[in-house]
Amino acid sequence: MALPPQHRTLTDAVRAGVEHCPERAALVYLHEDGSGMRPERLSYAELDRRARSIAVRLREATSARTARPVLLLFPPTVQFVTAFLGCFYAGRTAIPAPLPDEPGERLARVSAILRDASAGAVLTLPEHRQALAAWLAASGEGDVACLAVGGDGEDPAAAGMWTAPRVRDTDVAFLQYSSGSTSEPKGVMVTHANLAANQQAIGRAMAIPPGVVAGSWLPLYHDMGLIGMTLHPLWMAGTSVQMSPVSFIKQPHRWLRMIHDFRVQGTASPDFGYELCTRRVTEEQSAGLDLSSLHVALNGAEPVRSDTLRAFTARFSAHGLRPQALVPSYGLAENTLLVSGAVTGRPPGELKVDAHALEQDELREPRPGRTVRTLVSCGTPQDTEVLIVDPMTLRSLPDGRVGEIWLRGPSAAAGYWNRRELTAETFHAETADGRAGYLRTGDVGALHDGQLYVTGRIKEMLIHCGRNLYPQDLELAVQEMGPAFRRGGGAVFTVGDPHAGRTGVVVVQELRPRCYDEAGLPALAVSVRALLSREFQLSGASVVLVRPGAIRKTTSGKTQRTLMRQLFLSGDLPVLHQSLEPAAAALADEHPPQPTAAAGRAAHSAATVIPPAGPGR
Repeated sequence: MALPPQHRTLTDAVRAGVEHCPERAALVYLHEDGSGMRPERLSYAELDRRARSIAVRLREATSARTARPVLLLFPPTVQFVTAFLGCFYAGRTAIPAPLPDEPGERLARVSAILRDASAGAVLTLPEHRQALAAWLAASGEGDVACLAVGGDGEDPAAAGMWTAPRVRDTDVAFLQYSSGSTSEPKGVMVTHANLAANQQAIGRAMAIPPGVVAGSWLPLYHDMGLIGMTLHPLWMAGTSVQMSPVSFIKQPHRWLRMIHDFRVQGTASPDFGYELCTRRVTEEQSAGLDLSSLHVALNGAEPVRSDTLRAFTARFSAHGLRPQALVPSYGLAENTLLVSGAVTGRPPGELKVDAHALEQDELREPRPGRTVRTLVSCGTPQDTEVLIVDPMTLRSLPDGRVGEIWLRGPSAAAGYWNRRELTAETFHAETADGRAGYLRTGDVGALHDGQLYVTGRIKEMLIHCGRNLYPQDLELAVQEMGPAFRRGGGAVFTVGDPHAGRTGVVVVQELRPRCYDEAGLPALAVSVRALLSREFQLSGASVVLVRPGAIRKTTSGKTQRTLMRQLFLSGDLPVLHQSLEPAAAALADEHPPQPTAAAGRAAHSAATVIPPAGPGR
C-alpha cells in the first residue's frame, strides 16, 4: 500500500517536488472557454517561485502583526493556491474563504470570518483589491493590509530573497472555517502536525503511489477540495486538476471529461455530485468517455446513498468505471479532513437494517414485512480511535448501537480559534468512565464489524413519539414521489417549543419548473402528507412547496436545515403553496411569506391551515 512521503510541513512537500520534478505540472486549472475548457498549468518550479515571492512580500507587509492570520479572498484560480502556499512559506496562518463578490449571505459570512479571526492581512487578485480595501475600511478594519498578488507588478527578484520559516509542529498552519450546515461558522485550528497526520491517513485510504493525478470541481476553500484534492497531490509530488463548482453544476459531464482528458486517478465529491452526473449527463456527452484511469472516487461530506452508488456504476460501467473505485468516506474539518474510508479495491459495503429499530438507535436485521433502511459503510477509521457514545449519559456504546461519534487521534485539530470554552467542550470531551481527550463530532452513527456507519446529525434529528427520524430519509422519500419534486431540493426540520408541547415537522420542497400547475399544488401537498403518514407514521406534517433554488446548501452540498428553519420562521421563503399544521401556522403568521413576482397568485393565495388530527386520523 502506497503512503505519502513523511514530510513535516506543506512547504517541505512542495520543495521536495521542486527538487525531484521541477517541470511537472503541480496545478492545472480548467477555465471555461466558450463551450470548452482551457487549461492553465503551473509547474512545481513556478509554483515555488511564486510562493516565495508572495512570502517575502507578506512578511514585509505584516512584520508588526505576525501572529494575526491572513485571509485569502480569491475566485477559483491557481492564484489561490499560490497565495495559500505563500502563507506557509512566510510562516503565517492562512484562512481560505470565498471571495465576497456579491452582497448577501456570502458577504455576511466573510465579514464574520474577518471579525472572528482578527485577520492582519487580506490577499487577493489585483482586480479585486480596490473593492476589498474599501470594504475593509467601511467595516472599520482599516489596519488590515490588503495586498494584491499575481499581477504584472510582482518583483521577479523577490523570490531570491526568501528564507525558510521556522515553524513548530504545533503551530497553526491554517484556519478551516466550518461550512455552517447547522450553526455559525467557526475557525478550526489545523496545525502542521494535524495536516501531516491526515495526509498519511488519506494516503492509506486512497492507496495511490507518488505522482498521483487528482481532479475535482470542489471549492478550493472547502476542506475536501483543499486538503484532499489540492494539498494531497502536492504532498505526493503529483498533479491537482481543478475546475470551478459553477462549471460543474452548469455542465456535469465536464468533471467526467476532466477524468478522461487528464487520466485522473483520484477524485472526490459529495453524494449529490454523482447523482447529478447520473441524471444529467447525456449519451452524446459521454460518447467516447474513458474512466478506466480512476482508481478511487471518494464519496463524502453528506450521507452516502446506496442507490446513488449503484446508479452511477450502472450508468458509467460501460465507460471503464470499476465499481470498486467508488469509496464512501467520512470526515470533518475538526479532524482536519478524513476520518474513515472504505477499503479501496472492493465494492462499497452495505448493511440492511430494520427501520423501526434504527429509530430506536439500534442496528438490527430486518424482520419480514418490516420497512428496511440500507446503510452504506464509510469504512474503517484511519489512524483515529472511534467511540460511539450516548450524547446524554456520555457512556460508551457497544457495536450495533447508534450514538454520537467521538474521535481521538493525531488528525484531531487543536480547537476553535478564539473560542476557549467551545474548544474544551468539543475537543476535550470525557466519557462517563473517565476516558478523556476526545473530539465530539455532533454526528450520529454506529460501529458494526469494525465498519463505521454514519446516520445523521444530532442537531438535525427529528424526535417524534420517542422515535429518532432522520430528515434525509424523509426528504428522499418525498423527492422519489414523482417528477414534480426536485431531487436534492428538500429540507425537513421541526419548529415550535417542545417544553410547551407545541412542535411540528415542516417539509420544505422545491418543485421542478414546468412539472406542475398552480391548480395542482394543494394536491401535491396532500400527497406529501399522505406519504409521510404511510411510510413514517408521521401524521400532521406541514408542507411548504417552493421555487427551485430555495433550499440553501453549504459549499460541500450539505442541506442547511437550521438556516432553512430560520428562513421559514422569518417568512423569507419563495412560497408557491403551503399547508401548515396549527403549531407551524401560529409561527408563520408572525411573518407571512412574501410572494415573488414569478410565484404570482399561487404564492399569495395557495395557503391552508390543516385542522388538528383527531383520534380517527
